[in-house]
Amino acid sequence: MNAKKVKLPFFEIGPKSYLYGDDILELAIAADKASEKYGVDIIFTTPVVDIRRVRENTKNIHVFAPHMDAILPGRGLADILPESLVAAGADGVMLNHCEKPLDFDTLKATITRANEVGLTTIVCADSMADASKIATLAPDIIVAEPSELIGTGVSVGKEYVEAATKAVKDVNSEILVLTAAGIANGQDVYNTIIAGADATGSSSGVAKAQDRAAMVDEMIGAVRRAWDERHN
Repeated sequence: MNAKKVKLPFFEIGPKSYLYGDDILELAIAADKASEKYGVDIIFTTPVVDIRRVRENTKNIHVFAPHMDAILPGRGLADILPESLVAAGADGVMLNHCEKPLDFDTLKATITRANEVGLTTIVCADSMADASKIATLAPDIIVAEPSELIGTGVSVGKEYVEAATKAVKDVNSEILVLTAAGIANGQDVYNTIIAGADATGSSSGVAKAQDRAAMVDEMIGAVRRAWDERHN
């Protein structure tokens, strides 16, 4: 793991482009409060333009960029420079989301660049085969989520959680595995964590909630409850 290690249990919140401006900051502050309240690490994957503002107004969450490019300082208009993310206050970066996929060679190069600048990597995989292959690149965290369930409100079951975790850990037991897709409420969170996942997360389930702060509190509270039940 890189600096500011993500600790178990943890949760990822990714507002994608559902929110912008002050709504991003308000959600980040709500996540920061929930992280402190429940003792649960939260990865907050914020739009790139909001990284600095989110970092400067929070103290508990891990601030992640939603993408970056494997470039070096110099030419690269509109590309996302790894060093610029670090300078803005990012702790890590999400890579290979189904909405921003990378081919394997590009992914390998981008993970290498992230390691060079000290960014924690969370890499998405939409199949068991992908999860196993990506594990050979030794990212810090793998998100195992079937892309067909993303945003549907239909979450993965216990069998998927167990199989996805095994697919990664059999290759590299040091990689943390986040199992998600379709996480819509606290009960979905509880079910996923109690099934054996290292972590889970939500995008539309939080961003589209009528009361986003209350939903964050509900979900993070569910992480804490399920994790404690599993380990006591």
